[in-house]
Amino acid sequence: MPGTIHTFPSPPRPKQQKRLNGHAKPDGLAQENGHGGPSSSSSAPETLQHVSPTRSRSEAGSEIMDYDSDGEEMVDQGVLVHVEVRLHEGIAVNMSLMRRMVLGYIFDTLTVLTVGRDVQDWEEVDAFRNTVAQIRVAESSNGQTSVEIHEADVLVHVYSPSYEAPLESFGNDDEDSDDDEERVPSATVRQLPSLELDGLWENLIYADDIKSRLLNYIYSTTAFSDAGIDFNVVTWNRMVLLHGPPGTGKTSLCRALAQKLSIRLSKRYPRGAMVEINSHSLFSKWFSESGKLVQKLFSSINKMVDDPDCFVVVMIDEVESLTAARASAMNGNEPGDAVRVVNALLTQLDKLKMRQNVLVMTTSNIAGAIDPAFVDRADIKELVGLPPPEAIHWILASCLAQLVKGGMIKEQHVPSWQDVKHQQSMGNSTRNLGSQLFELAEKCHTYGLAGRFLRRLPVLAHARYIASALAASTTKPPSMRRWIQAMDKVVDDEHRSRMEIAAADGHRREEVERSRGVSTASA
Repeated sequence: MPGTIHTFPSPPRPKQQKRLNGHAKPDGLAQENGHGGPSSSSSAPETLQHVSPTRSRSEAGSEIMDYDSDGEEMVDQGVLVHVEVRLHEGIAVNMSLMRRMVLGYIFDTLTVLTVGRDVQDWEEVDAFRNTVAQIRVAESSNGQTSVEIHEADVLVHVYSPSYEAPLESFGNDDEDSDDDEERVPSATVRQLPSLELDGLWENLIYADDIKSRLLNYIYSTTAFSDAGIDFNVVTWNRMVLLHGPPGTGKTSLCRALAQKLSIRLSKRYPRGAMVEINSHSLFSKWFSESGKLVQKLFSSINKMVDDPDCFVVVMIDEVESLTAARASAMNGNEPGDAVRVVNALLTQLDKLKMRQNVLVMTTSNIAGAIDPAFVDRADIKELVGLPPPEAIHWILASCLAQLVKGGMIKEQHVPSWQDVKHQQSMGNSTRNLGSQLFELAEKCHTYGLAGRFLRRLPVLAHARYIASALAASTTKPPSMRRWIQAMDKVVDDEHRSRMEIAAADGHRREEVERSRGVSTASA
């Protein structure tokens, strides 16, 4: 895992909720704060109530009172640790009660919380066996990977994902469209949280703490809304722009953030949804109809946002295709309808910023082509660049671990990035698995390979350099060393192919320039 420290603070708490020794003060098992979660179900196990109460940090003498320079009381709240609890499909329980039960179980049975690991042996509790699918320690506030339980301020998030994850769509159904013409949906809607997106957040690796910054932004806008800050004095647009080279995970980050927010804000918003807008479908072949398509689309989105219990994330992918069209139209190269559709979109986005339960995410592969009107509206503009060697090493190691889990590789220990760096600093030049993977990560970085390609490496390596040998052999699975060597060959193949394509493109451009020169001379 990259060594960058990521900070994941707590979501804003409703004002009426008190903190008691690092835990929410009980206010009735059947009650929820804010909008709350699903009401208590008759099917909720009765045995849940016998779980012993949570031990407080003050009982261990760890709570320290202090005062700042203004005389305000300060409380050492410990290290905030987020624990996520996924329920089985179709389970209806009292969410508040479930949070308290999990909290009690953690403090009664664990001594250390390990970030990124599942909590073990909870199946032995009758109340959890038929309701809970997974209990996972997600993140800590200061980047620690292990937190002593007496130092932990645990925040439990309980969620029940959509297992089938059906995608709804808003049709681009012009009345004048030909009946036999294929209609491209202008947007798709995914109900959140979704099992399909579970784990995506954890598997997105970046060079910096972009994920925590995005979470902090949402928590801050929520806190300002809760405080009743006058929107005319202090303003924010609830819009984020992610830009960078193709394949760096911008779209995946939007989806992962939407999933994470549906879990982290579940007490405030019991339901979540993500609307993915197909920017190319907003242009109608019929003159002056594009603006109407945008209005119709956002009319549907506004109906979703009207539900105060639903947090809606609106994603516009490759937003440069819209803004470039407007710029071209203003230069006289495109019909005025292109201007109308983008202006209509900007108007609708301006209306959404007044709603507390919405976030607009936009992505672009070409930052220079984005209309300044979009750039100005984005509160956060984040570059999602190519992964550094350390992140590449983590991605490749996670791929190899998955192959070991599936029995495609003979299990072997792979030293971490930090271990290899330490060995190199000590003058150890032995070529082992760790050094091989280290060198492969460095090569991938030098060649400018994005995460999208890196996660395809195992399949390509197997297809090109491993499958043929296995077909004629009945031996055990290939060693990890052989897999790394095969992936290294694929990386060289990819670099060579890209260089050939770039050279061909260069020749084509030279031919175009040469032909233009001949035409000019003839004239």
